[in-house]
Amino acid sequence: MFSKVLIANRGEIAVRIIRACKEMGIATVAVYSEADSDALHVALADESYCIGGAQAADSYLNEERIISAALVSKAQAIHAGYGFLSENAHFSQLCAKNGIVFIGPAAETMERLSDKTTIKNLMEEAGLDVIKGTDVLESIESARIAAERIGYPVMLKARSGGGGRGIRLVSSESELESNYELAVAEGEAAFGDGAVYMEKYVYPARHIEMQIIADEAGNVVCLGERDCSVQRRHQKLIEESPSPAVSPAMRAELIEKVTKAVKHIGYVGVGTLEFLLDKAGKFWFMEMNIRLQVEHSVTEMLTNIDLVKWQIRTAAGVLLNFSQKDVTLMGSAIECRINALSTGRLGMLHVAGGPSVRFDTYLVQDVEISPFYDSLIGKLIVRAGTREEALRKMKAALCELVIDGIKTNIHQQLRLVKDERFMDGSYDLTFMEGR
Repeated sequence: MFSKVLIANRGEIAVRIIRACKEMGIATVAVYSEADSDALHVALADESYCIGGAQAADSYLNEERIISAALVSKAQAIHAGYGFLSENAHFSQLCAKNGIVFIGPAAETMERLSDKTTIKNLMEEAGLDVIKGTDVLESIESARIAAERIGYPVMLKARSGGGGRGIRLVSSESELESNYELAVAEGEAAFGDGAVYMEKYVYPARHIEMQIIADEAGNVVCLGERDCSVQRRHQKLIEESPSPAVSPAMRAELIEKVTKAVKHIGYVGVGTLEFLLDKAGKFWFMEMNIRLQVEHSVTEMLTNIDLVKWQIRTAAGVLLNFSQKDVTLMGSAIECRINALSTGRLGMLHVAGGPSVRFDTYLVQDVEISPFYDSLIGKLIVRAGTREEALRKMKAALCELVIDGIKTNIHQQLRLVKDERFMDGSYDLTFMEGR
């Protein structure tokens, strides 16, 4: 096991990783930008290093400075959380070149699986139903031919996309050229990769993802599903587990298929397979996230299995000490993402509490919410014996959570969980349309 880990991230995920390391007896190293000098993850870590200016390109995306901090601090491993360098094969290679373990897939695995067309082909080989689509499109003309073959509506997606960026819905041929150009431009701007592919638009549908853990001996455990259908502009707002749309029989069948598929590709670590569930009850594989998901916390609450610790353990070569039969999916867990809608200095902070209420955040009183990074400032998660009880608990927790000094989406989240369509579990990806 590692004795010291550097966390190459910021915000709530950096705090989350540091806490996991402390519980495991692992020393922690924080890196931070000039804008984050007073951040909570800096205060919690055993040592910390400023690696550049406020812009992410000067700090949290600066590979050489992060590696330098790891070498100076003699960290044995680097955990990149999610976003930033978490799915960067070059950074993983750079870690290996300097004798540092990257907590995540090896560079070769990352290159193979981060290409969304490649992973879809692999999963189809493994027996999963894959949405009809294309490999990387070479031109707008090839996009026109593909759209005619697949049939409108279609989705254009950046090959290296994530976080809802680089995605465009095309309903007719008249919309294709402009959306193709926008998808390419978004991919280049956000990921340095303008390659895009096309797939059939499944409508209406729910966004279902399956959480897995796999070790180097080929043991794979699936921790059930998360329903992430409450989204605005492809950005998730609320997640819950289990999904009210997935029956025990559907879940058992999908777990079996997912476990087989993960073994087929030889994956090691924590990962998520994402699906669309259509109105006929069929699961269509979309993509695999080869890192920790933002919404991992809702699965942790439901299963009582610490995904961050197991991500660190599997990276260190530790084998799973539990199997699929040990995983119990009892009760209901719901997560609301709390986003900042403005910048400024935080005033009063009161965190909701009580049994089975968790708030993952980096907020402390007087912290400055800067404009340089993601708007996510916290994740409010609750668990209860039934979905009805979990909904009541979430409403109470949202009412209790106080974040003064900046604007947030707390009141919006309260309206959403009170919505009749959400409460009865009949929502899908159309839920936020017109809101």
